[in-house]
Amino acid sequence: MTSTDPGAPEAPHSPAVLPSPGGRADASRTVLTGARVVLPGGTVPGARVVVEGDRLADPAAVPADAPATVVDLPGCWIVPGFVDLHNHGGGGASFSSGTVEEILRGVRTHRAHGTTTLVASTVTGDLDGLAVRAGMLSELAEDGEIAGVHFEGPFISPCRKGAHSEALLRHPDPAEVRKLVEAARGQARMVTLAAELPGGVDSVRMLGEMGVIAAIGHTDATYEQTVEAIEAGARVATHLFNAMPPLGHRAPGPVTALLEDERVTVELIDDGVHLHPGALRLAFRHAGGGRVALITDAMDAAGFGDGRYLLGPLEVDVVDGVARLAGDGTIAGSTLTLDRAFHRAVTVDGLPVEEVVAAISATPARLLGLDGRIGSLEPGKDADLVVLDGEFALRGVMRKGAWVVDPRQD
Repeated sequence: MTSTDPGAPEAPHSPAVLPSPGGRADASRTVLTGARVVLPGGTVPGARVVVEGDRLADPAAVPADAPATVVDLPGCWIVPGFVDLHNHGGGGASFSSGTVEEILRGVRTHRAHGTTTLVASTVTGDLDGLAVRAGMLSELAEDGEIAGVHFEGPFISPCRKGAHSEALLRHPDPAEVRKLVEAARGQARMVTLAAELPGGVDSVRMLGEMGVIAAIGHTDATYEQTVEAIEAGARVATHLFNAMPPLGHRAPGPVTALLEDERVTVELIDDGVHLHPGALRLAFRHAGGGRVALITDAMDAAGFGDGRYLLGPLEVDVVDGVARLAGDGTIAGSTLTLDRAFHRAVTVDGLPVEEVVAAISATPARLLGLDGRIGSLEPGKDADLVVLDGEFALRGVMRKGAWVVDPRQD
């Protein structure tokens, strides 16, 4: 495997590049053959995927004997590049505290695991410090390295703070929420907040007016309060089930309100730690791939290894790939990468491949308003794709027509 992630596993042997049937190669055109390809209309065995430059081309418009570099991938799957809405870091780097080079290392680590589009998430911090961080991340978004900024905290409930510093939490005052959004210079994509707090519903409404997604999370809201927030414009459940009251038959809480409303996309962390498979399947059955977004909620250790890390000001111990606060053992994000989430969703949770593709690519792309360019394998879209072997292990990654992980390498 050719990868920027030094901790990534080696890929199995794969077929060599073949010339076109006419014996000529074309560096500007790549044709992938022999795989099962997941298209918007379903899975097509043996379909050709044609890449011209950085875009996908219509295979019907490219003759079979046209000059091309041909990569034969028998027994494999080709799916759209993964889109992660919620990611705090990787490769030993934090998006909340790292330098530009460190942040890029984290982004490239996740690319090597199939995430061709990533929204960088921050954790709770001092408001002025978060504003400075937003400015740094906005430059990377303007350069096309990330797809924008997600603020998770500080506008969350101390009752459901998870791995966020309680001393730095604040009520979601609309003026302060606006300050953070404006610091991102048009690159803010989402703000997670507890809408039951003072100013919460007003902030949800304001975010909608600013074109920023309001996400309900780290919340102690009741069912009724959650419904009010959805009516005000909240459209995402931040890692559903986690950091919110459990579903009850007399007090259904936010989980029920978020699952039952067709306007809400629910994030799920499928790492085998955050959710029982039954809870994950329940969400999929109720919302379907069209309303589920598989996320990592990854922190620095993703693609890097066990050890002691910082998440904001809090110390985190990662042992056997599970991140927990050093003080009390609270789960502190994940070390998940989306290729592992895909593999688990299909092989452990038993979900249909097409639903997993929707949840890991099409749905988050649509939520971000990027579905005209990414999220599915259609002519004219960016050539972002992932090659998986027959057991759904990562084999190759292409971003904008260039191999990040080359399936031709041993």
